[in-house]
Amino acid sequence: MSEEDPKERRDWTDGELDLIVADYFSMLRAEIRREAYDKTRHRKTLMGQIDRSNSSIEFKHHNISAVLQELDLPWINGYKPRAHFQRSIINAIDRYICMHPAVLRPEALASGLAEQYQLFIEPPPRLGPKIERPEEIRRLVRKFDPAERDFLNRQLGNSGEELIFKFEQQRLRQMDRPDLARKVRWVSQEEGDGAGYDILSFDLGGGQRFLEVKTTVGSQTAPFYLTRNELSFSKERPEEFRICRLYDFSKAPRLFEIAPPIDKFVRLEPLSFQASFT
Repeated sequence: MSEEDPKERRDWTDGELDLIVADYFSMLRAEIRREAYDKTRHRKTLMGQIDRSNSSIEFKHHNISAVLQELDLPWINGYKPRAHFQRSIINAIDRYICMHPAVLRPEALASGLAEQYQLFIEPPPRLGPKIERPEEIRRLVRKFDPAERDFLNRQLGNSGEELIFKFEQQRLRQMDRPDLARKVRWVSQEEGDGAGYDILSFDLGGGQRFLEVKTTVGSQTAPFYLTRNELSFSKERPEEFRICRLYDFSKAPRLFEIAPPIDKFVRLEPLSFQASFT
């Protein structure tokens, strides 16, 4: 399907868009919960509600996936993101999220499922060129900022840290170092967030590994916040410090590590200023 059915090029109404977006999210919820659902049946039901063809509805599903990808939210398997979407679908997704903010925390639907997956350390993605996006998308991303969303979601952060804590213990046990596995510490849980890292682990020789865990429901390249303290610590202990990036956490958690210098892998941009009176 290379393009939308020519007979369906008339503009979609807000009512039609609201129906298809709501139906898309109902399928997405089922997928995250690992519940069976029938895409064909959903399309046929929509065809009975709005005067659109099967191909037109399917095309719009791909557009919805593309917008969710920009927001670093999970999208439906089988509806690969297709860009060149119109502003109207962006506005419809904006309306839906405002009315249903729980969709910004899809990991809550998959509670307990993350531990079912065997983690492997993948290579980090390469730093790519900065992409200029349309203003409508930039506005939507600013409104539902993925990096800020993950940073403020303490439940997501704690779940990711717990997964890495257990992963490091298991890794050391599997490498016949149960003595070191028993020494792994969840520092941020024991002492708070001031250390500059979350997990204290070890390499096979007993050398320390300082692990800062960053968790997202988004993609491999989803942005994340790095505090001044974390960046400073990475420069103080570059051989031992690692960022553990957990991504796609609500569906099938995956992991890669970033070693200092951090700016070799990511583009660092200042986000705020401290205002003082003296």
